[in-house]
Amino acid sequence: MKVMVVGGGGREHAIIKRIKENPTVECVYAVPGNGGMAKDAILVDIPAKDIDGITRFAKEQGIDYAIVAPDDPLVLGCVDMLEAAGIPCFGPNKRAAIIEGSKAFAKDLMKRAGIPTAAYETFDDVDDALNYIKNAPIPIVIKADGLALGKGVIIAESREEAFETIKEIMEGHKFGASGDKIVIEEFLTGPEVSVLAFTDGNIVVPMVSSMDHKRIGNGDTGPNTGGMGTIAPNPYYTEEIAKECMEKIFIPTMNAMNAENRKFKGCLYFGLMLTKDGPKVIEYNCRFGDPETQVVLPLLNGDLLTIMRAVTNERLADARVEFKDSHACCVICASKGYPLEYEKGFEITMDESVEPYVYMAGAKLDPKGALVTNGGRVLGVTAVAGSLEAAIDMAYARASCVHFENKYLRTDIGAKALKAGLSK
Repeated sequence: MKVMVVGGGGREHAIIKRIKENPTVECVYAVPGNGGMAKDAILVDIPAKDIDGITRFAKEQGIDYAIVAPDDPLVLGCVDMLEAAGIPCFGPNKRAAIIEGSKAFAKDLMKRAGIPTAAYETFDDVDDALNYIKNAPIPIVIKADGLALGKGVIIAESREEAFETIKEIMEGHKFGASGDKIVIEEFLTGPEVSVLAFTDGNIVVPMVSSMDHKRIGNGDTGPNTGGMGTIAPNPYYTEEIAKECMEKIFIPTMNAMNAENRKFKGCLYFGLMLTKDGPKVIEYNCRFGDPETQVVLPLLNGDLLTIMRAVTNERLADARVEFKDSHACCVICASKGYPLEYEKGFEITMDESVEPYVYMAGAKLDPKGALVTNGGRVLGVTAVAGSLEAAIDMAYARASCVHFENKYLRTDIGAKALKAGLSK
């Protein structure tokens, strides 16, 4: 079987490593992939947003199955185009991917379906938005409606910051057309939880929960990033809370999408806040999270490709989806200066023993064939162990065996969970 994975980050590398375990897979194409994946996949230099080019390539190569992982090609309709060409896919079609493509759509969907979320208002006029902020409670959350590389959510700690943020997004076009409309919502407090779930539109099968660490600095300080590390499972996400989420959030979301002829087939990501009033949805993503995937998939028992194909064929109820009774930790090694200014082009070296546990993201091969840094988040290093403490220690030990100039990492991934004393 020839499999194509669309995307080029650590999430895609984690997916590729797992689907290669299926004995029917003869080769995997990564489109576009990155230089660090070259040992695991054939790299194809077509941008992930070039859905016409991706479809042409898939037809020419006789691809048997495609996995579309990033948000942009999903929202653009990559799955629709591939399926029209006769290529079965894992991932939602364009109508379903809007659940991430438009935050206003997602909020309105939750409102119609009675799914718990933060109170909100949407605006497409800058003056209306600024007037609203004059009397709104502070802090407040401001979101660009469309996709913004995971950076379109700003928590304004003061009214002045809220005014400035709105002007930057709507007048300064900080996120391009994605900020032509914005969502302003109440600031919620409580532990955050990420839950990825397989769904074929008929049932929802949640994966193991995880905890992301978004801010650049220790102690959750500094600007937001795409994620500096993750642990799984999330110790705050108890069996009781999981049951409540299934009843009040997961199944109602699937049913609400079905009711609007937007059947979602793929991985639906639930970003949750465990508030004093119960779990509430912060955001939906229409795909695997990054770097959540790098801790969730190593804990998956069974065969990922078989599960994905069951989703595509709407036979998820027949698939075996089980997770190890273990803990995982992923530590992101980034370029110093990320998420602002940083240098690229430094050679990456690592001990051979840690290669199986490294997921490459911001890397490329230079003209001489050396692997060099090519992004802010360069790679993630993952470990699985019987306890969270052991998984954290092992992940950091492995991260110390990866070398490149200007390497930066947080040193407290998982520390909050350990301090809470909830994980054994």
